[in-house]
Amino acid sequence: MYSTLIDAATLARHADDPKWVVLDCRHDLLNPAFGREAFAAGHIPGAQFASIDDDLSGPKTGAGSTFRGRHPLPERAALVEALRRFGIDGDSQVVAYDAHGGMYAARLWWLLRWIGHEGVAVLDGGLPAWQAAGQPVTADLAPPRAPGRIAERPSLTRTVSVDDVVSNLSTQGFTVVDARANDRFRGENETIDPVGGHIPGAKNRFFKDNLGADGKFKPAARLKDEFAPLFASPSSAVMQCGSGVTACHNLLALEVAGLPGAALYPGSWSEWCAVAERPVATGA
Repeated sequence: MYSTLIDAATLARHADDPKWVVLDCRHDLLNPAFGREAFAAGHIPGAQFASIDDDLSGPKTGAGSTFRGRHPLPERAALVEALRRFGIDGDSQVVAYDAHGGMYAARLWWLLRWIGHEGVAVLDGGLPAWQAAGQPVTADLAPPRAPGRIAERPSLTRTVSVDDVVSNLSTQGFTVVDARANDRFRGENETIDPVGGHIPGAKNRFFKDNLGADGKFKPAARLKDEFAPLFASPSSAVMQCGSGVTACHNLLALEVAGLPGAALYPGSWSEWCAVAERPVATGA
């Protein structure tokens, strides 16, 4: 069972294993059609496309038309149904990949852990690493899989709500770590964040800082050294980003580093800044 990262050679050895399910999670925040188009143009043989918007997120508004963020968590039952459509069973090994250093694949990794499925890993280096290893891509669609039988189990993750984060402004019971790029954290990128800045007291750990020059995750010891100054302990840390997607990359990096236990704030900045009364900090 692989529960954090997997390399291209290992995935290739299991290309014909019926217990393995490979999901392509490519996406573009500014071009929602990108993922499906990229998948149609070429993907890992046998892979299926998992849409960040349609399969891995829920409705943007909740009870009373409350805005829940740009990529809210799906309802658990809806997520289970989506995973069954991909043919995932309770004992399946799931492999998620993208072409962006794992920034979207990590969302699927986290969601499966959220419903208690441990056998899920991110392809280290993604599609570029697969191709660099001389492995093939195809535009052909895999034959349909039989519906899976995955079911909810006790969660392997935890979350905090926007109310928890509001309360934390005064209690300082946990440290918020923001995975967005530095310019977005400082409030200097209006293209993606019309309301710029960050939650007061948050620290910045850009998710790409988890990667080496080769686009793969840094060694565990190095990740551990880099995360250590950010919080007292993983259990006192909450990961967030723009909409709860790339924050999962930091959560994956923490698992790789041997620092499990941090929580996700799913609504993240897009939910936080939607209410003008919530305070905003700018700058470094």
